[in-house]
Amino acid sequence: MTESINRADAASAPVPVLSVSPVALSAPDRAVDLEMRVSAPMTGDGLPVILLSHGQGHSNHLSSLNGYAPLVNYWAAHGFVVIQPTHLSSATLSLDPATPGAPLYWRSRAEDMKRVLDRLDEVEAAVPQLRGRLDRGRVAVAGHSMGGHTASLLLGARLTDPDDGSEVNLFEPRIKAGILLATTGRGGDALTEAVAESFPFLLTTDFSEMTTPTLVVAGDKDDSAHLTVNGPDWHADPYVLAPAPKALLTLFGGEHGLGGVSGYDVAETTDESPERVAAVQRLTSAYLRTALYPGDSARKAAWDELAAEAHPFGRIETK
Repeated sequence: MTESINRADAASAPVPVLSVSPVALSAPDRAVDLEMRVSAPMTGDGLPVILLSHGQGHSNHLSSLNGYAPLVNYWAAHGFVVIQPTHLSSATLSLDPATPGAPLYWRSRAEDMKRVLDRLDEVEAAVPQLRGRLDRGRVAVAGHSMGGHTASLLLGARLTDPDDGSEVNLFEPRIKAGILLATTGRGGDALTEAVAESFPFLLTTDFSEMTTPTLVVAGDKDDSAHLTVNGPDWHADPYVLAPAPKALLTLFGGEHGLGGVSGYDVAETTDESPERVAAVQRLTSAYLRTALYPGDSARKAAWDELAAEAHPFGRIETK
């Protein structure tokens, strides 16, 4: 089967999904070994890869390889291999609060993703059904909330390390596109006092070098008052402040859960909406399909469909 046929099939109809966890990579330099879930379509080859970074919600297991099933299952059923690491910040690990990097492990999170890309041979060996089916030249990163911060760093955002004052550049050139879901925005006076004091790495976020093509997804009711004084607009900062090419999907009525992307029937989702989740699934998949395969019409078709809605669930802006 040719690549073009595989891609066409993946874009038009879902297929059964294979999901394997935990897949572990030994990591002597890390507090614990890196565990992940790997989900993939049962059929097809030349499959693009999405690295998914979890957020830091109230639930114990959503911030781990066990979260984000609504997105993971959809993406995998539509032709992507999705790799979900459990970052050191996950409550499932119950690490000592004195562990270096605690509590959010912002640097380690990005390094987890680089480690996965460095060791894809081992990932394939652990999931034999995947062997030889990955297209390593077509890799995207996605992240929700704190996971969006992680993805931003890999896409080219910079910050100043509050411990030593050095500029941090974790840009990953192997990543060709990104999805930022209810992500973190700029620092400085946009942060609440409590966040600026507790998480100073957020103070210096700089999107001016984030050049990788990226879709930012934000809810127009996501005020995140515990994080920012700028209200819902804060989550659109990576679109506003980063250079083109960028796209912004604003979801009408969307709050931080974007309808429930972090899991099925999640109690912490304050804006539960299967329709909103379906929109996120469809728009993100279409965006990545075209970003990774220039000339593919999936993004245009999805955006045209949105524009034609009598009562649209959101709006798209591009630059």
